[in-house]
Amino acid sequence: MTHINILDPGASPLDYYGFELRRLREAAGLTQRQLGDVLNYTGSLVGQIETARKVPTLEFSERADAALGSDGLLSRLVELVLRNQLPTWFRQVAELQSRAVEICSFETHMVHGLLQTEAYARAVLGALDDTGLDDRTAVRLARQRIFEKEEPPVFWAILSEAVLYQEIGGPVTMREQLGHLLGFKDNPRINIQVLPFKSGAHAGLQGSFDLYRFESDPAIVYTEGYGGSGHPTANRATIKKCSLRYDHLQAAALSLRDSAEMIRCVMEDRYGEQRDVA
Repeated sequence: MTHINILDPGASPLDYYGFELRRLREAAGLTQRQLGDVLNYTGSLVGQIETARKVPTLEFSERADAALGSDGLLSRLVELVLRNQLPTWFRQVAELQSRAVEICSFETHMVHGLLQTEAYARAVLGALDDTGLDDRTAVRLARQRIFEKEEPPVFWAILSEAVLYQEIGGPVTMREQLGHLLGFKDNPRINIQVLPFKSGAHAGLQGSFDLYRFESDPAIVYTEGYGGSGHPTANRATIKKCSLRYDHLQAAALSLRDSAEMIRCVMEDRYGEQRDVA
């Protein structure tokens, strides 16, 4: 007789999800393998999710809801599960991103997580540690769902020109990532500017930062440091200084149209098809 893992649904959002998935599957009279066949996943994966050994994705959850007639329960739960998988210090930032009506970001060395492709995100997250990489990548990509809300935030992203040349994940990944950025050029809510090398000394020399603005709450500035820690602050003086810095960075950056043209040129000249074959 196969041993059935008994989950405590109150132990964590992941345990609760697994408990509910098993309950729904058994109510439908399906084995793990049968449900996997219906969802186009393996029965083993279904079992790992049911026993809280694997983090479910949004796609898995949507398929399972449709197959089990669960009225979107798993799709709603998966957002809680994925947010809970974030490092403790970053959960507050994910909450800020989900509530913000405007996000202003300046990045010096890589594409912002909210704009990363799957391959690029995997390369970034796996640079020093590839344990649980599939799950950590899925969690990062799930944060991008804020742009699917009925009223998504307005996102301003200023990228240093260096971001376009820092080859993360190889030329194929970079070409895909830059092409992904170009895909936003007609989206008025996602605006991408490049700060060119020729701008010289600029207002962002102290490093990357994010500025979150809300409907009624005070704005918050967020910076990251080494050692897996983030630093959000609502200090009025800091907000004022960073807002001014961002205004100067936008003034020094290329226009939206010229930024898209630079991204396209780098994508084709540096990461063109001839490099992809190598």
